[in-house]
Amino acid sequence: MRKLILLFLAGAVAVGAYNYSNGRDILQLPGTSANALKNTVRETVGDAPAAVTAAAFTSKIKAKMALDDLVKAADINVDTDGSVVTLTGDVGSRDEQRRAVRIATETAGVTKVVNHLRVR
Repeated sequence: MRKLILLFLAGAVAVGAYNYSNGRDILQLPGTSANALKNTVRETVGDAPAAVTAAAFTSKIKAKMALDDLVKAADINVDTDGSVVTLTGDVGSRDEQRRAVRIATETAGVTKVVNHLRVR
């Protein structure tokens, strides 16, 4: 791991030195324009809020399930795509299945719950 980090740092320093000697922006990669690089970063960062929101929904729902007496959160997988939540896994009863779906549905910001839970 240390060798990988050292190699990465050496490469970054080499790119910086190359650019400095050619009068360019130090962080500019050879063969790229600063604007192209900025646009790539903006596009990449633009997707980050959606991933954070999906992770937040998943975490909220799993936490609510863990605190619930009827639902066994460890047996239920929660996947989030935007504001759509998909529940998969095995549950012990129809009541547990209904309760898990209700917990997900009542979570603020969730617009749809896809129920793929199987009753054992």
